[in-house]
Amino acid sequence: MMSTDFGKITRVHNIPKDGMTNLIRSIAAEKHEAGQPFYVLDLATIERVMDKWNHYFPNVKPFYAVKCNTELALLTKLANLGANFDCASLLEIDTVLSLGISPNQIIFANPCKAISHIKHAAAVGVNFTTFDSKLEVDKIKKWHPQCNLLLRIKAPSDSGSLRPLGKKFGALPEEIEPLLHYACNVAGLKVVGVSFHVGSIAQDPTIYREAIANARAVFDVADYLGIPKMKILNIGGGFRSTPLFQEIASVVNEAVQDYFPDPNLKIIAKPGRFFPETAFTLVTHVIGKRVRGEKIEYWIDEGIYGSFRPTLYNSCFVGIKPISMKECCEIRESTIYGPSCDSLDEVAVDIKLPELQLDDLIVFYNMGAYSKCAGTKFNGFDMLSTPTYLDSTNST
Repeated sequence: MMSTDFGKITRVHNIPKDGMTNLIRSIAAEKHEAGQPFYVLDLATIERVMDKWNHYFPNVKPFYAVKCNTELALLTKLANLGANFDCASLLEIDTVLSLGISPNQIIFANPCKAISHIKHAAAVGVNFTTFDSKLEVDKIKKWHPQCNLLLRIKAPSDSGSLRPLGKKFGALPEEIEPLLHYACNVAGLKVVGVSFHVGSIAQDPTIYREAIANARAVFDVADYLGIPKMKILNIGGGFRSTPLFQEIASVVNEAVQDYFPDPNLKIIAKPGRFFPETAFTLVTHVIGKRVRGEKIEYWIDEGIYGSFRPTLYNSCFVGIKPISMKECCEIRESTIYGPSCDSLDEVAVDIKLPELQLDDLIVFYNMGAYSKCAGTKFNGFDMLSTPTYLDSTNST
């Protein structure tokens, strides 16, 4: 089995569904010494999650939020499965384009863009973006006047999500009519629809219905102003591949039927963690150990300056499995530290683990969302170059 190297996928290892532990042992033994963590990406999981999306959202085109995980094998797989892409910067645009993906499959979904990034989008043919302020209209008018726009509105309530976004992004209700008038009737730009985001990791499905109702009101304002008929609704993200997703999809589909009976409406979304979260497994090595009374402290070769950034990492979603080279039945209260000299570099505190030894493995499951992409080189530990190996699990 080979890893991805600058986007070149050389080999995918097919394994049975229960073969992950053996595969991890094999990679660790053959290719990695302690101090070298690695990821395993299961491409079959991406296929299954895409099937789930298409089943519950048959009329919603996913624009994968590239910021969540930029692994090239993941982007290639999603493109092959029919996904489009949500990019927020020049580099993300170029990353997607480097894979041979058409610029027509990209939305530049950052409501506040640097001028250099707007110019670049125009140069490479990315002609679809969002805005939520008058100044953004001015920038687009000057540097990319042929771009199609979505007005990003603030969701009416994002308290039902674990990470609200409304404080930073989205036009307020009283700003909508002036912004539409300015963008279309003054600047002469094409506003083709509305975008919203209820916040990351939505917990309350009803917030989508409220947001869709507000989007309907924006369409009505556009009609009142005589703006050419808008045709796109972007329902944002907030999705995870959990049982709650089915309930959210039901609420969204019903709300769209109620508020947007037009069969020609194009509905898109910007799922991030929904696709990669459960497909990536992080494998780390025990590089240090200290016993203090009944408690054991371990050091591993990953930490908060890599895949476990406190502002992005959600420990409650992650599974932890030790792989010991020796049989050990004694369970001890344990803490796991990262490799840096920062005392805040704690990965897990006061958890139960069997006693481990130097070079044993600690495996973290569901590590595909906002992990590797947030890596740094703090303290000289390179968390940006962690390799990813590819597998495809089958059910037999």
